[in-house]
Amino acid sequence: MPAGSSAQAAAEKLARDFLERVWGPGHDIDAIDELMTPDYVVHSGGKTVRGREAFKAWVVEFHRLMPEAVDEILDVFANAAGDRVCARWINRGRNKGVLGLPPDGRPIEFHGISVWRVREGRLAECWVERGAPCH
Repeated sequence: MPAGSSAQAAAEKLARDFLERVWGPGHDIDAIDELMTPDYVVHSGGKTVRGREAFKAWVVEFHRLMPEAVDEILDVFANAAGDRVCARWINRGRNKGVLGLPPDGRPIEFHGISVWRVREGRLAECWVERGAPCH
């Protein structure tokens, strides 16, 4: 096994666990405590959310505005050091006013890419780039 492979695999598992547990059908908000550092930072859609508790509130609000939101994971890969991990995904759900759209209850989806910084076995910071939502 090449050097760095276990760190790389651990980072990839961390990202998959986050996408599957927090953005999966169960919307396991408590998983954030396990998977993110207390000072977690996310940059998404021109907004920066700082701190794990603020991030949990942001996710709960997102799920309120997009019930049934679920990620389909397309790709996950990390660098050999395991301190950077990237995922490509599609988020699907029902529009109740998500991303500033008028709430029409219709199915909606958007594609995105997340790049995380990993620190001490947890996700520490994330940069999200997402495409325009489509019905």
